[in-house]
Amino acid sequence: MKNRILTNWNLLRIVRLGFALILFTQAFEKFEWYLLVFGMFFLVQAIFNFGCSSNGCGIPKK
Repeated sequence: MKNRILTNWNLLRIVRLGFALILFTQAFEKFEWYLLVFGMFFLVQAIFNFGCSSNGCGIPKK
């Protein structure tokens, strides 16, 4: 698990992390607490590298 978190950081993971931080900032500045849910979603995707990457969600070609 530690290896998954600390290695293989690519541009998409950094973008997800940045988007999560922006959502957290906006949630606290504007008092729009529902943005925390979306921020947590992107934060978990960035930290654990979940999501559609490396053709994980692609349709296989025959």
